[in-house]
Amino acid sequence: MKISKLLLLAGSLFIMLGAQAAPDVVRLGNLKFAHYGAVSYMKEIAAKYNLQIEERVFPKGLDILPAIIAGEIDIAASALDAAVAGRASGVPIYVVAGFAKGGARIVARPNLNIKSVADLKGKKVGVARGGAQELLLAAELAKYKLTWSDQPGKDVQVLFLPFADLNQALMQKNIDAMCQSEPQSAQAINKGYGVEVLKPYDTPMGEPVRALVMTEKMYKEKRDVAERVLKLFVEATRTLQNDPKLAEKYVREQMFKNQISSEDYRDAMSNASFTYDVTLDHVQVTADLMKEYGIGRMTMVPQAKDWVRLDLLDKAKKEFEIK
Repeated sequence: MKISKLLLLAGSLFIMLGAQAAPDVVRLGNLKFAHYGAVSYMKEIAAKYNLQIEERVFPKGLDILPAIIAGEIDIAASALDAAVAGRASGVPIYVVAGFAKGGARIVARPNLNIKSVADLKGKKVGVARGGAQELLLAAELAKYKLTWSDQPGKDVQVLFLPFADLNQALMQKNIDAMCQSEPQSAQAINKGYGVEVLKPYDTPMGEPVRALVMTEKMYKEKRDVAERVLKLFVEATRTLQNDPKLAEKYVREQMFKNQISSEDYRDAMSNASFTYDVTLDHVQVTADLMKEYGIGRMTMVPQAKDWVRLDLLDKAKKEFEIK
């Protein structure tokens, strides 16, 4: 009788331990850019935090929003513009960290002698809708007092194309210039069908910060999981910051399947960096500029103080003694 009770107890403990050991699944929406590497790397070390990251790669940030609404995504790497547009339209998300800075360039065809944004007058410029690049382009055109539209008749005709199609359009001379992300802009330059006009960071927006967003549901109802996700994010970011060779190897081999060269990667990351941080001011300036330039078609501008939650990030950084 005692033996059977001991076996029953041992079995119960085994079941309990098994239940505790089962990792929490977190569904990540991500994009395929060099500076999104640390977010992707989270899945490689997730087991350390009893997490399982299921990564789903989307064509652009705006495409992640319907998946969040449908309850298919818990956290996402996003251009801040897409996150702002989503929040403005009622998508229940919080900004919980920044994960990358920079990562954009205006690149033109070499034979057109385009030396500055002013030279884009009368030209066709390609950009992806809903990414940081669209707002950066608008801010630059406004700075030089150029008008723009996706229809002919303005100073600059903007052609909205997927990120994946912009380089091809430039190479085939269907557009004269593009505002493109990394490493695609570095590739265009290295392959000789593009030249850098400028890195578009000299407007009130400054250098764009990409945002890690989390659903309100996870933040409010799965606090323990949310805390572990931010610790995982901070460790993944710190790991790639401290080991550039690992970062290059991971991004080139795992994310891009060796489709970009070492030169492409290094040139791309000379114009971008991994980070943890984003400020309320940067989120608010981004939202205000989007409204000013008609990007995202917002009826109201979300206030950063209402949907930026950096407490989990601050706690994680303190644990890692990161200032």
